[in-house]
Amino acid sequence: MTGYVGPIEKQTLGNDYFRQVLYTGKHAQLVLMCLQPGEEIGNEVHANVDQFFRIEQGEAMFIFKGTEKHQVKDGDAVIVPAGTYHNVINASKSQKLKLYTVYSPPNHPDKTVHKTKADADKAETENHH
Repeated sequence: MTGYVGPIEKQTLGNDYFRQVLYTGKHAQLVLMCLQPGEEIGNEVHANVDQFFRIEQGEAMFIFKGTEKHQVKDGDAVIVPAGTYHNVINASKSQKLKLYTVYSPPNHPDKTVHKTKADADKAETENHH
C-alpha cells in the first residue's frame, strides 16, 4: 500500500504500547502512543521536527517551555512547533491516555515499537551514545 490508509481512531484505541510507529514517509511519520495513568513522556525538544498530536482517549496535560500548560482531552489536537521544549502527562490516575502523533520530518526509526516507557528510554539512551 502507498502511504497509510486505515482506521486511525480504532488503531489508536486498540494500542496499549507506549510507542508504535505505523508509517514512516520521507517528510512525516505517524505514531501511536499510550501513556499509563500518571505517566509522562518526559520533557523533550525536537530542534527540526514539528509535531501534531490528536487525543483519542483520556486527558492530557501538555506543558510547553516548562511553564505554559494546556489541559486537553479526547477529540483535541495539539501542535508543538520545532524547537519547543514540551512534556505530555497523562492527567488521569485511572485511565490510559491514547493518542496518535505525526512527526514532520520523521523522528524514530521506521517500524519502531516500544512496549513501555522504559523500553523507549533505553532505546533513546542507546541511540545517543
